[in-house]
Amino acid sequence: MLDPLAMSGECLLCYGGAVLALFGVGVLLFIRFTSAKPNLTRYEDEKSFIDPKSGKRLPFPSVLDAPSVYLSIIVPSYNEEERLPIMLDETMEYMQQRQSEKSSFTYEIIVVDDGSKDKTTQVALRYVEKYGSDTIRVLTLVKNRGKGGAVRLGMFSARGEVLLFADADAATKISDLIRLEDALHKDAPKKTDFAVCCGSRAHLQDQAVAERTLLRNFLMHGFHFVVWFLCVRGIRDTQCGFKLMTRSSAAAIFYTMHVDRWAFDVELLYVAQQLKMPISEVPVNWQEIEGSKMVPLFSWIQMARDLVLISLRYATGGWKIEPIPKQG
Repeated sequence: MLDPLAMSGECLLCYGGAVLALFGVGVLLFIRFTSAKPNLTRYEDEKSFIDPKSGKRLPFPSVLDAPSVYLSIIVPSYNEEERLPIMLDETMEYMQQRQSEKSSFTYEIIVVDDGSKDKTTQVALRYVEKYGSDTIRVLTLVKNRGKGGAVRLGMFSARGEVLLFADADAATKISDLIRLEDALHKDAPKKTDFAVCCGSRAHLQDQAVAERTLLRNFLMHGFHFVVWFLCVRGIRDTQCGFKLMTRSSAAAIFYTMHVDRWAFDVELLYVAQQLKMPISEVPVNWQEIEGSKMVPLFSWIQMARDLVLISLRYATGGWKIEPIPKQG
């Protein structure tokens, strides 16, 4: 004789399983059909820069145009009035040294003020007045977009054959750029080739583990595992703010990207891997600089959410690798 209690228990398990399955399907459908296109909008003031000589606003070029300098350095900056001068002084010294050694070495620096509340734009404009707007340009965003959004608009406005984004804190030595260039050109011997080269702090991990608190080490290892499990494999340091890529790679990647905040590096590398781009990783000299804009717990939660969305939305087709638009 069948036990009514056992039967009712089995029914409850089946019912519960069905509810969970329906809930899971509902979540996936919600993620799939509420996924937005990449945010490519720009306010009118974000389409031009100030030329101190003429006092006029001049239009930024497009990454879809032909390059007119060798190197563009994109510097995303949010409330960086204190740290930015150190970075720009070091960078300009190195750039001028490179140019004195080889006159064909041409470059530009684009400081992207990500809606700062301090005098980041005014500080950057002093360098424009000193070196000229052909060398340094300031792109001031109307409102804060996040580091990923700032890098995207800087890339869209660049003139270089190769494009580097570098953090405003100068944590990575700009002189390490030459090592990234060598690796990039091995993977992309032609100007139109795809390739990305990442500065890496992985060789410093043992020292970092020794210096950080138990909680920070737990969060660091947890983040690396989630990145490996959900999104990007084969790259030991996805988050170093020192990445170099060819012009065609920048256009292909940033016209697809959706994430505007801290996890944008992961989506950048995910898209590059989906497009079968060569990705190299080069050790760089790096030091911890005070003044990080990350809010430890909140930023980690935000990044974890974005990692899940990157994985699920591309897997379900909510986000797609977008074709590079045609100029005009």
